[in-house]
Amino acid sequence: MAYYKERKRNTPIATLIRNYVNKKSGLVTDSREEIQRRFDYLDWKDQKKILSVFLDSGKTDRQWAYSKVLDYWDKSFEPKIKELWEHLHEDKCSWVVIRHFPIDYISQNLDEFTSERDYFFICLRLAEDKDYIIERDKLSKTDYLAVIYHTGRSIDEKEAEDILFDTVHDICLDCDSILALDRYADVSKGTIISPRCFHSVSLALYYIRMLGYNSLSRDVDEWNEKVTKAILDSPESKEMSIYGESEFEYRFRMIKVARRYAYLLLDEKYKKTADPTVEEMLKSKYWCRLDDDDVLKDLIADDPAFGKLVDVLALEANDYCQSDFPPDINDVNDYGKRAVSYSHIDTNVNNEPPF
Repeated sequence: MAYYKERKRNTPIATLIRNYVNKKSGLVTDSREEIQRRFDYLDWKDQKKILSVFLDSGKTDRQWAYSKVLDYWDKSFEPKIKELWEHLHEDKCSWVVIRHFPIDYISQNLDEFTSERDYFFICLRLAEDKDYIIERDKLSKTDYLAVIYHTGRSIDEKEAEDILFDTVHDICLDCDSILALDRYADVSKGTIISPRCFHSVSLALYYIRMLGYNSLSRDVDEWNEKVTKAILDSPESKEMSIYGESEFEYRFRMIKVARRYAYLLLDEKYKKTADPTVEEMLKSKYWCRLDDDDVLKDLIADDPAFGKLVDVLALEANDYCQSDFPPDINDVNDYGKRAVSYSHIDTNVNNEPPF
């Protein structure tokens, strides 16, 4: 009796493809899994054959094939991708079209790209033509800076400064700023959260440096230091304790302090007459307990998108949604995914292509 287990031998890839295509083989699922597992290590001729048959399959398999075609592009895929995109307009298929199709084709079908960030990736290609006029209103501030940098264009320093401090202004008014922190920023308990700790501000500053505006970058660093000092010296900061609060509570309070003093030290030209007062601006709009089903019904009636969210997450009265202060982090963990803030959910989430 053998004291070891024999290693399973690989099935020839041609056999796996044949079993996958033959829906009566009883081996479609096993063949699919094995093909996908081995795909990156196969010869190109086998990879092309696999992508062709997967593009002719159901939606799930097409989605997998689109992600591979994106990186393993070959001109021979163009007719099939064109057919699928014009018929189905699937998001992942559009990523392939945007990256690999001729610019003339993209320009002629510009209105057909409807996903939220499609224009950014289209613009990265079209804006290489210096005569192309960028539709800035279709881009976020940081996406606009990214397009300028990656397509070798330039803007004057004053415009770059305005974009940076307009981004700071947006953060000051942003009720969802706890999710806007940069993933690499040190925001642990006991640290000072400054404007540069927010992702959009950090990203804007990165592109400003890459565009060569070093003097502006230094000015922004100095301004950020002033805000940091104001936060450190503030009565709100001095009242905070690293001992009596959870990490979550500390971060939430510190963000409010950062938003307050960033706004107060913002040049008046970047403030708007429609801005709320600082107190109103910092009034939390994160969490509340819906104690009454009627309240939930009223919210759904006011916002159909919220109704869809309730259905998807199976929310009920007493689930957290919005309040003056977030619940204790342990309560959040108890509720799991249902302990959500409506203001934190994008009801039109789109996958972003890995460009």
